[in-house]
Amino acid sequence: MRVVVTGAHGQLGMEVVRVLASTGHEAIAAPRDQVAETIAGAAPERVIHCGAWTDVDGCEADPELAFRANGEGTRVVVEAAGACGAHVVYVSTDYVFDGEQLKPYVESDTPNPLSAYGRSKLAGEQVLRPSDAVVRTSWVCGPAGKNIIGAVVQLAAGTAPLRFATDQRSIPTLAADLAPMLVRVSDEERDGIWHITNQGGVSAYELAREVLQHIGADPNRVEPIEAKELGRPAPRPSNSVLASERVPAGEQLPDWRTSPSLAPLLESNLRR
Repeated sequence: MRVVVTGAHGQLGMEVVRVLASTGHEAIAAPRDQVAETIAGAAPERVIHCGAWTDVDGCEADPELAFRANGEGTRVVVEAAGACGAHVVYVSTDYVFDGEQLKPYVESDTPNPLSAYGRSKLAGEQVLRPSDAVVRTSWVCGPAGKNIIGAVVQLAAGTAPLRFATDQRSIPTLAADLAPMLVRVSDEERDGIWHITNQGGVSAYELAREVLQHIGADPNRVEPIEAKELGRPAPRPSNSVLASERVPAGEQLPDWRTSPSLAPLLESNLRR
């Protein structure tokens, strides 16, 4: 099958392209400024829409651009896919929730985003057709691009203290684990909303300590703080752990701590 991948050079899109190639599909990368033209020219059977503006604080500073990139940009993808009868898988985010709920969020919970980024991604969800799929995930970590695991590894290479919040909780999702599930959702033309993450909810502080242990560094270098002390422009949900009422137990991704994908990810960041 021909599958157009947006954001194909990002940390998740790169993994999706790799999985597609390994399963015999023809993966076609859509340049950011030629998405509609690429889809029209390729006439694919599937589109996996990984492309997004994911700079949460940048989106907060320029909400209009955030909505153009993540909301209207998704509309362009959906309209182009509709013209050639292609199914769309759209990658969304845990930041569509406000974090006020103490238990994990499932697909039927009502979104209430706090940030411009979360609102723009929710706007993208709302332009999908009923036959398309929304895959919400959290704290995506791959060998390329910025992510929380990479930030910990890079900070550990210096001498400054590592300060991470105890009151921001989610699940790191390894791009190498998520990509095969995105391809599966695409292959099976699933519809509706799906929550797909690794297992193992942690605070940013707990994650940083565990990453240091994995790379043989002193976890006591990590200093606990509150999220407000970081002074970031965009509010983050205090709890954005996702769970699923739709994904069968046999398809759940492994705990991020014990996933075979973790060691290669850490090694790639250590080599940066």
